[in-house]
Amino acid sequence: MNKTLWLVFVVAFIIGTSYGMHNPVLPIFAKNEIGASYSELGLIGLANFIPYMFIPLFVGILLDRFNNSYLLSIGIVINSVSVFLLSTAESVPEVMGFRAMTGIAHAFFWPPSESIISKLSERNERVKNIGRFTGLFISGFMVGPLAGGFILDYSDESYRLLFQITTFVLASAIVASLWASTRRITIHQQKFSIVNLKEIMRFKTVIVIILFCNIVFGTILVIYPAYLNDQSFSAVQVEVLFFIFGISRVLTLVFTGRLARHTNITLIFACLSITVGLLLSFYTNDIVIFGAALLSMGFGFGIFFPITLEIVLSKTREKIRGSVIGAYETIFGIGWVIGPLTAGLISEQFGNSFPYVVFFIIGIGITLLSIIKRKTLVPAN
Repeated sequence: MNKTLWLVFVVAFIIGTSYGMHNPVLPIFAKNEIGASYSELGLIGLANFIPYMFIPLFVGILLDRFNNSYLLSIGIVINSVSVFLLSTAESVPEVMGFRAMTGIAHAFFWPPSESIISKLSERNERVKNIGRFTGLFISGFMVGPLAGGFILDYSDESYRLLFQITTFVLASAIVASLWASTRRITIHQQKFSIVNLKEIMRFKTVIVIILFCNIVFGTILVIYPAYLNDQSFSAVQVEVLFFIFGISRVLTLVFTGRLARHTNITLIFACLSITVGLLLSFYTNDIVIFGAALLSMGFGFGIFFPITLEIVLSKTREKIRGSVIGAYETIFGIGWVIGPLTAGLISEQFGNSFPYVVFFIIGIGITLLSIIKRKTLVPAN
């Protein structure tokens, strides 16, 4: 395998680990130490994800013109600074500002990584390499909560110390990204055209599925930990539950190659598993059932990304893939913004378990749509 791919995989694991260390407890930190309400947690999620609605488009244009590894390195630097600054936050607006920086950094992580993998992979290996990349990121996200839980357990739940330690873990990824930048990757100089971005609109049903999955995923990242904490689970227990979540996603990605042969059926089951997990989350306050809910949702979240990205890339001309990847990631950002903001407002008005029954009902509709449209998920050339 190309050495540059391995370097990108190393970056994915390190960044995933750093995210896993601090992301699950950030909502608990904001709620308990900063005093954020559920609607303010939604605003923090909005601040985090709203840059991802726009910045990937800009990054996608850059991908067709500049060294992708340099762009990846920029993202790591911004991300490291944003996580360190969290340890100094004293108010909701400060947390929102620092999370907005994280959103910008994230846009310099995923699109460049996807572009490098696309450029260096043969078509029959691309979905496997995307699966490996995602699997290593999620593996990091899986072990990160255990490391974060250990630090919290032995530091009297010092969230600020955890953020500072996470910063150094995250910053270490800059070594691999800069090393990757020394290796030559072919850049297809392409004049930007809005027509390139319209390419993504050929995948209408896939876009709807992506939006639903990311609305829920954004909620799980931003609102769900605080919801678990309100069910009397400690920060350490929340970290353990997200470790289980990570296990499910990693195990799913092991079978990415096989599942990719049955794209339509796989996407249907991805929607269904997320929907089942939402229902379990609404009806229980038992840690075992919450674990089952996260296992179920982990399958859907683990598989929909590599499958949908492969659908898009397989039908996109090589010279405009950078721009299309940027548009694809922007759809993620839209879902991540809608989810936490909506869930936060619903929690504030109707109770903290109500968002999950609302999303469950929507999930039933999305699952039925994916069944009805299963023969047209992949458009003709």
